[in-house]
Amino acid sequence: MKRASANPGGGFRRGGGSGWEGPNGGWKGRAPAPPVVRWSHAEAMKKKPKIGAEAAAAAAGDGGGDSKVEGEMYDWRWTEAVSPEILALVLRGRLPADEVARGPAAVCRAWREAAASPDMWGDVDVEAWCRRVNSRVKADAVVRRVVARAQGTLRRLSAYRVGDAALAYLASSGKLLNVLQIPMSEISDQAVEKYAECFPALSVLDISNCLKITSRGIEAIGRHCKLLVHLKRNMPPPPPPQGNNASPIVVEDEALAVANTMPMLKRLELPYGLFSDIGLDAILTKCPLLCTLDILGSLNVRLDGDIEDRCCALESFREPWEPEYAEYSSSGGDYEYDDADSDG
Repeated sequence: MKRASANPGGGFRRGGGSGWEGPNGGWKGRAPAPPVVRWSHAEAMKKKPKIGAEAAAAAAGDGGGDSKVEGEMYDWRWTEAVSPEILALVLRGRLPADEVARGPAAVCRAWREAAASPDMWGDVDVEAWCRRVNSRVKADAVVRRVVARAQGTLRRLSAYRVGDAALAYLASSGKLLNVLQIPMSEISDQAVEKYAECFPALSVLDISNCLKITSRGIEAIGRHCKLLVHLKRNMPPPPPPQGNNASPIVVEDEALAVANTMPMLKRLELPYGLFSDIGLDAILTKCPLLCTLDILGSLNVRLDGDIEDRCCALESFREPWEPEYAEYSSSGGDYEYDDADSDG
């Protein structure tokens, strides 16, 4: 018996295996394999899948040519016809960022591409996750991952208890950053002075309860973030004065820093500030576009002279000593009650 010659290329025969015998006894070689069909998003939009009755009719018309039908059939999903950018918008509207990073990437290739798309990470809210873990190191790490995934497209970020490292990561791709909310963070004045110039598009900033940021950091923010229109600076209530003759602490630095460097402000929140009428007067004078002001708990303010009238002329003003009954007021009158209950 004559031995078959070796493959001239030195490799294995393509589709190796035994052949089959034709009707007249001739050697026909291996049966051709069904074609391999590769589909892209563009092709999926042009071609409709053969499913249900259409596939059955195609099989019957071929006289039992199941292999041909199987070669042309493919598992069509609507996600194959949607670009990763659009699918990223769908996922972003349905799932928080921490779940997107864990779950959808394991569903299918289209979801994995969408989860890795920079459009998925342009608007990120990880504040709830940071509150759960309550760790500055882990919060800084997740901010670093968000910045890496966004690839320079980050426009909005909400986090909690981050540090100087997180601000450094944001500064590397913060030219488009428009909204930054980082309450309870441990960012220092030195980091703010170093990286504030990296956020030229910043318009909304929340640095509430950031105790390491002082008037120095606020002044640096105002100098470099010229588009800032909304500043949140909610602080914890100050300790009560010790002793009967002790006077309250008055600090005008932060209020004066806001007034001198943020003329474009429209909304300002300074609850429990240590400033007095002097700082408030400077804010009202040098921030002409201001329409919303919250100074709840700023008990050093007396609203003397025309300051009260100027504050009440704003669209929204929350005074330092808000009445307690305001928490219980409703849309009805002050004396609204149920007649049925009163009649017994």
